[in-house]
Amino acid sequence: MNRNKEEKETTVTTTVFGSEEMLHSAPVDSIPQHPTTPEIAYRMVKDETYAQTQPRLNLATFVTTYMDEYATKLMNDAIAINYIDETEYPRVAVMCAKCLNIVANLWNTPEKGKWKTGAIGIGSSEACMLGGVAAWQRWKQRRIEQGKPHDKPNFVISSAYQVVWEKFAQLWQIEMRTVPLSKDKLTLCPEDAIALCDENTICVVPIMGVTWTGLNDDVEALDAALDEYNNRTGHEIPIHIDAASGGFILPFLEPQKRWDFRLKWVLSISTSGHKYGLVYPGLGWVVWRDKKYLPGTMSFSVNYLGAEIAQVGLNFSRPAAQILGQYYQFIRLGFEGYKAIQHNSMEVAKYLHSQIGKMHPFKNYSTEVHNPLFIWEIKQEYAKQCKWTLYDLQDKLKQNGWMVPAYTMPANIEDTIVMRIVVRQGFSRDMADQLLTDIQSAVAELEKLQYPTPSRIAIESKIKVKGSVFTHTGKGK
Repeated sequence: MNRNKEEKETTVTTTVFGSEEMLHSAPVDSIPQHPTTPEIAYRMVKDETYAQTQPRLNLATFVTTYMDEYATKLMNDAIAINYIDETEYPRVAVMCAKCLNIVANLWNTPEKGKWKTGAIGIGSSEACMLGGVAAWQRWKQRRIEQGKPHDKPNFVISSAYQVVWEKFAQLWQIEMRTVPLSKDKLTLCPEDAIALCDENTICVVPIMGVTWTGLNDDVEALDAALDEYNNRTGHEIPIHIDAASGGFILPFLEPQKRWDFRLKWVLSISTSGHKYGLVYPGLGWVVWRDKKYLPGTMSFSVNYLGAEIAQVGLNFSRPAAQILGQYYQFIRLGFEGYKAIQHNSMEVAKYLHSQIGKMHPFKNYSTEVHNPLFIWEIKQEYAKQCKWTLYDLQDKLKQNGWMVPAYTMPANIEDTIVMRIVVRQGFSRDMADQLLTDIQSAVAELEKLQYPTPSRIAIESKIKVKGSVFTHTGKGK
């Protein structure tokens, strides 16, 4: 007993870097046999993340990387609160309903009741899932009432979809019909989308703030095309809008733009609170046009938490901290505060867009910036003689702490390699200038290369293979 006591006292009084733990690797396969001090445990976990990109220099992520100290304190205070336990934390549920009201009204909901119809999600992915499931359930019930088969549902979306829609299709076994993009059609073409619709289509999904490009689909044109199609065929194909990014941009910067519940066939909209909603990760919102569009089959009740609790969601338990964070931001910033932040992000994005577009190797994918993110590619003429690719530029920038992703575009234009910048709250004009300087320096270094990089060799090999296949078959197959 005395020996164990002495060992414990020694561990407690030993400095962090004089401790035995600092001589051993962090646990990988099994839990350590003995406890350690919180200071040592903190340092071991902290050190393991030390070499990562700083969040504010991560221009690949869409999620919020900055909130003020009061918001952070509020969220830390709520870290132990489980949102679903309404009996113990009833005010959190009311706060969530208030947030839904605010979001629904930002999107011009026509619903007249005191509490608008919506649900909270862990992120926009869960919110998308809920919007998609609701469309599927409404379609299924309608088919049952009509005495028609309901085993082959499908939905229509552009090929620039976010991966959640692939998950939705796989998990619920719903056919995903994709409208390809092209150099001439940078966003979802309404006519092409309508051409893929039939009596089994549960919804069409336009995107406001496409992850791949930052562009917006034309929802107003799609709504008009669907209205004509539905009147002609007798179908009732609705629109679910994936507004993960644009849902918190358009209401503040383009309030006159008709993309939301002002349009007839828009029955649900989802967004990400942890992107341009300006809350730390773990928050999504989905709102329906009216309560009648949320199927009762999606509401589940339990009474083992001390009262009858009804919940709509794929997750059950979830932290309440993000709800407090969202409500705080609404109160703290107000409409004008959100507008100012989103405006600044847009202005910095436009500045970067214009400056990168002026650099001799590059060409912007789109002439305009519709959300605080954009992509660019290497000019075709320049690419023919250069010895590097955008993947090499990504690696160069990473050496200076920046994370600027390079990737290939979706099906039909998958040979196009682009880079993307996402501008968020906390990214200033001064930081933009630093980034531009680093891009110019990296390009200057890459242009000195005497031999092609591995990524450049890989691309050239791919081009040669395609060319030989085309020559051999004469059909390019």
